[in-house]
Amino acid sequence: MAFSSLATGVQRAGRYKAAHAALEPGEGTAPAWAAVAKGCLDALGTLPEGANLGFVYATQALAGDLGSIATFLRERSGIATWVGTVGLGVVASGAEFYDRPALSVLVAALPEDSFRAFAPVTAAGGEGGFSAFGTAHGAWIARHRPILGVVHGDPRNPAVVGIVEGLASATSAFLVGGLTAAEDDQPQVAAGQVAEGGVSGVLLSSEQMVVSGLSQGCSPIGPGHVITEADGGRGIVMTLDDRPAVEVLREDVGELLARDLRRIGGYIFVGLPIAGSDTGDYLVRNLVGLDPERGWLQVGDAVAPGERLMFCRRDHQTARADLKRMLEDLRERAGGAPRGALYFSCVARGRHLFGPQSEELRLIRETFGDMPLTGFFANGEISNNRLYGYTGVLTLLL
Repeated sequence: MAFSSLATGVQRAGRYKAAHAALEPGEGTAPAWAAVAKGCLDALGTLPEGANLGFVYATQALAGDLGSIATFLRERSGIATWVGTVGLGVVASGAEFYDRPALSVLVAALPEDSFRAFAPVTAAGGEGGFSAFGTAHGAWIARHRPILGVVHGDPRNPAVVGIVEGLASATSAFLVGGLTAAEDDQPQVAAGQVAEGGVSGVLLSSEQMVVSGLSQGCSPIGPGHVITEADGGRGIVMTLDDRPAVEVLREDVGELLARDLRRIGGYIFVGLPIAGSDTGDYLVRNLVGLDPERGWLQVGDAVAPGERLMFCRRDHQTARADLKRMLEDLRERAGGAPRGALYFSCVARGRHLFGPQSEELRLIRETFGDMPLTGFFANGEISNNRLYGYTGVLTLLL
């Protein structure tokens, strides 16, 4: 059996340890899930004393086997509580893995009763909503005042945005995570069991110190504009600052691109500033379509007159610069070497934006060293109480 990569992360202060295993693309080993799951546990070696929580992320080649993987890890490691999901790719310290069976895991030894895993919340209200969640977890939340929630969501659930907002409100925790990214099944490991359909994860109490940052990967071009006329339900923007929206777009992108707006696909996006944000955060959304004759444009989100909008550029250079900015900010805020980390990045980043040599994860390792790290490439990234796109969310465990 040949492994393309099999390594352990550096253990700091005895609390966290990480490992990953990946088969070569097309390798005929069967069953692949057993090979990589055993490879991860072998690489972990001796677990931190009192290890009681595990994070597991699998590539989509293993989506149908996630239940077997969770059972194997639980039984062989002795760690009862695992959470995780499937991504287009998975990440480890300085490395990314795609298009092959691969697993990335991180195990933690945390104080007893300092974390709380929860099954999927499937609705923002009513059955499957926060009433049942509050009944199951409200007393623990009141006692421990969770500081962080690591969550995974099903992109097929139309209420996922409302569920994320509701979880943040119900727990008062800062949420990080992402939406499952797979072609068919969309499984999550929730409290050690495989489930789907909603948002699940684990809450960490205020005893756990963390810092978290978000890299947009885009750079605003031109000033912000006020939407003055729109068909909000369809995401159609008719006028900006009382001028035809396409006219404003042409002005902001510059003469070269304005000559042929067909060239802006995948390069120019729309940024919707978050009201009340003290850090200038904005949601990046696709520019879905243009109607040059009427001067309208369509964006991939609901909009309304009076809201603000700006245009953004996304390329390797701007993404790299913004990631480095975020990493330097986190290094200052952390005040020392992290013990571990979780990283959730967009499926449109990674190899598509930074190239095939794991540059995105290597930049993180260059900044913080070879710390235990796990995560995945998601179909939407979660930071605080919002669902983002095209972003990277890094959380340092201190």
